[in-house]
Amino acid sequence: MSKPTPLSGFPELLPAARTVEREVVATLSRTFELHGYANIETRAVEPLDRMAKGGEIDKELYVLRRLQAPDDSADDTGPDRQLGLHFDLTVPFARYVLEHAGHLEFPFRRYQIQPAWRGERPQEGRYRQFTQADIDIVGKDELPFHHDVEVMRVMVQALGSLPLPRLSFQVNNRKLIQGFYRGLGIADVTAAIRQIDKLDKLAPEAVAELLVENAGATREQAARCLELATIRVSDHTLVQRVQALGVDDELLSRGLVELSAVLEGCADAVRASDGRVTVEANLRIARGLDYYTGTVVEIFMEGYERLKSVGGGGRYDALASDGRTTYPGVGISFGLSRTLVPLISEGVLTGSRAVPSAVLVALADEESRLTSERVADSLRSRGIACEVAPSPQKYGRQIRYAERRGIPFVWFPATETGVSDQVRDIRSGDQVDADAATWTPPHADLRPTIVTTIDNPEENTQ
Repeated sequence: MSKPTPLSGFPELLPAARTVEREVVATLSRTFELHGYANIETRAVEPLDRMAKGGEIDKELYVLRRLQAPDDSADDTGPDRQLGLHFDLTVPFARYVLEHAGHLEFPFRRYQIQPAWRGERPQEGRYRQFTQADIDIVGKDELPFHHDVEVMRVMVQALGSLPLPRLSFQVNNRKLIQGFYRGLGIADVTAAIRQIDKLDKLAPEAVAELLVENAGATREQAARCLELATIRVSDHTLVQRVQALGVDDELLSRGLVELSAVLEGCADAVRASDGRVTVEANLRIARGLDYYTGTVVEIFMEGYERLKSVGGGGRYDALASDGRTTYPGVGISFGLSRTLVPLISEGVLTGSRAVPSAVLVALADEESRLTSERVADSLRSRGIACEVAPSPQKYGRQIRYAERRGIPFVWFPATETGVSDQVRDIRSGDQVDADAATWTPPHADLRPTIVTTIDNPEENTQ
C-alpha cells in the first residue's frame, strides 16, 4: 500500500492532542450532568428532505448512497430514501424530539457531543468533519423564560472551567431588536435583522444602505438601527442606554427585561470563572436564522477573533412541531473542533503525555515477566494505569522508554526474597521502597492532563 495522502478538512489528532479533546469533553459532560442534562447520541444521517431547505447550506450537504445503487432506485419513503450526513446537531435533535416525544419527560434537558459534516472549503476553524457540544432544554407547547437564563448560565459555567483563552458571550434578544425596529416604523423587520447581522462583515455605511434597499428603512431609521447596534454593556446600564434612544414598543420592553435577566442570571457564574468568561449585551448580534424568537448569543475567543464565533444559539419557539404539538426550546452549541484544533496546532494546548499509563513496570528478564504483570495488575485494580516494559533491556533503556512516552514513574520489582519493590519518579530521580497493594502516585499524575501556555486570565485583568 502506498503512503496515503491526507484529506484536508478532516482533522485527526495525535494521542497527546487527543488527550486535550477527551479532557475537554469529560469536563463539559460533568458540568452538563451536574445540572441534570441527559446525554443522547443521534444517528449520523438524516433524510435529505428534512435537511435541505433551499438555502446556502444545501451546497454543503454530503449525500449518502450505496456504491452499487442504481441511480433510479431511490425511494423517498422506503429503505433507500435519500440520506445525507447531518451538518449540525440541531436538525437531528428536532427530529429526535418529534420521534421520541412519547417517551420523554418535558422539559427535556439534553446534551450531545458528536461529529457533524459540511462540504465547505477547509480553512482554519472550518472543517468538513468537526465535533460540536450542544445543550438544549425543550418544552411541550410552552417553555418558561427562566430556562433561557439557565442554559446560558450552564454553558458559562462549563466553558469557564476549561483552560482556554478568555471567552466572550455576546448576548442579545430578538424581541428587543424586533420591537425597536417596529417602534421605528420599519416595514420589513425580518429583512432589517438580516442586514444588521452583516455588521461583522460589512462597514456600517454599507449596512445602512442595505437597510434602505432591502428593508424599506429611511436613512434616518437606518441610522437609528445602527445606533442601537453600537450598544455593548455588561451591567444594569443596558436599560438606560436603550431607553435613551426614545423608541417605545411593548415587544421592545419585554425583550429588554429578558436580556437584563440573562445578564443578571449569569453574573455569579462569570465571577466564578476567574476571568475566563465574560457576558455582555451586544445589540448588533442578531443571528440571521429566522427560527430564533428571543435570546440569542454568539461566543468569541480572545486572540482568535479571526475564527469568528466559536459557539452560538438562542431561543426557538417553533423549531419542532408535529402539527398538533409544538416543542419550543432554547440551546447553545459550542464548536469543539473549531476551538481546539487551532489551539493545539499552535502549541497553546497539549496533553501532559501521549499514553494513559502513569507507571511503567520494569522487566528484569523474560522469566520474571509474570512477576511484573502481577505488579501491574495490582496497580490497575486500584485505578492506576500502567504497562509492562516490552522487553528486558537494561534499566537505563527502560527508563528512557518511559521518558519518550511521558510515563512519570518506573516500577522495579524486587529480584530477591526479602527485598522491597522500588518506584522511581524519573523526573526528579527520587526512588523509594513501595508496595503495589498500597502505593499511589500523586493525583496530578494519575491520568493525562491538559498543559497550556495560557496565562491565568485573572492575572491579565490586573
